[in-house]
Amino acid sequence: MKRLLYIDNLRWTMIMLVVSMHAAVTYSHIGSWYYMENAPVSPAEKAVFGTYQATLQSFFMGFLFFIAGYFVPRAYDTKGPWRFLKDRGYRLGLPLLLYMFVIQPVAVWCISSFGGETVFPNGFLQGYAHYITTGRWIGGTGPLWFCEALLIFCVGYVAVRAFGRVKTVLPGKKTIWLFIGAITVCTFAMRLPWPVGTDFYNLQFCYFPQYIFFFSAGTLAYSGGWLDRLENGRFWGRTALFLGLSFWVAILVLGGAMKGHVPYYQGGMHWQSLGMSFWESMMGVSISIWLLQTYRRRCDRQGRWARFFSANAFAAYVFHAPILIALSRWMSPLAMPLPPKFLLLTVAAIAVSFAVCAAVFRKLPLLRRIL
Repeated sequence: MKRLLYIDNLRWTMIMLVVSMHAAVTYSHIGSWYYMENAPVSPAEKAVFGTYQATLQSFFMGFLFFIAGYFVPRAYDTKGPWRFLKDRGYRLGLPLLLYMFVIQPVAVWCISSFGGETVFPNGFLQGYAHYITTGRWIGGTGPLWFCEALLIFCVGYVAVRAFGRVKTVLPGKKTIWLFIGAITVCTFAMRLPWPVGTDFYNLQFCYFPQYIFFFSAGTLAYSGGWLDRLENGRFWGRTALFLGLSFWVAILVLGGAMKGHVPYYQGGMHWQSLGMSFWESMMGVSISIWLLQTYRRRCDRQGRWARFFSANAFAAYVFHAPILIALSRWMSPLAMPLPPKFLLLTVAAIAVSFAVCAAVFRKLPLLRRIL
């Protein structure tokens, strides 16, 4: 199978956006993250960060699931169900365990100690024992919840394939709009018991309908050979830009976001929650199709830097959290407006994460095979 360089480029681009999202949460206080700087956020800055983060959330993780799903059928066909699951357990499960049992507790202890806090008041060893014996490690997945969810999806794929391969045809605009509608309805329904901001051991079920649909679409895209034939990228790009922007402004103004009615958008039997579910679904699908076609046409090649980013992308994803938090705390005394500070942190965290992973972590014998 010919290596799809534009897919590689899309993957490391999405991982850089993951780092960017966590840097944004550090200053916006929108969402959850290990460390959020104690600095006032003006209404204008809140609006800028909120729009940026909502747009990213609408597509970047779903798109990573789509990319992962695309390579699942070939791996399954080549290895069979049991070797496929064994391989996925090795490639996804070991990094997940590394994060849960090493990176998470060490990072929390070091970062809290740096700030003069007492997360482990009786020392690291007793704190680590408490972390294990109380079961807190189950939710200590950090960004590696993605690997946990992907493992679950792969098990589900094996179960579905037991009934045979699904035949697919290239989806047109009508089918794609129905796809958007299906994600919307399922997302709205999921947010009745699990509104935005809630989680189950670090799994945010409020976003999982999109993840499941995108992963499934990825598997179908491979089986149906969609990527080489998918068209209308400009149409979906314009849909995201014009319809997405106008709908975003309208729902915020009409739904009372400026008056503090934010919980209505997060879940429950509110039209704002339904509207937000549609906006996220429409933006996620539209941006993803536009990115696929744009990268296929313009970014299906790799120079020195693209190869470097591609090789170290997963390692940077695994280790970026403690690096980003340490940098954000080091930058805390800098007196500057939050948006440029966020951009500075994003660039620094990406540069340091990729550099350290390439120079250190991916050269360690115990890590090089799983990173």
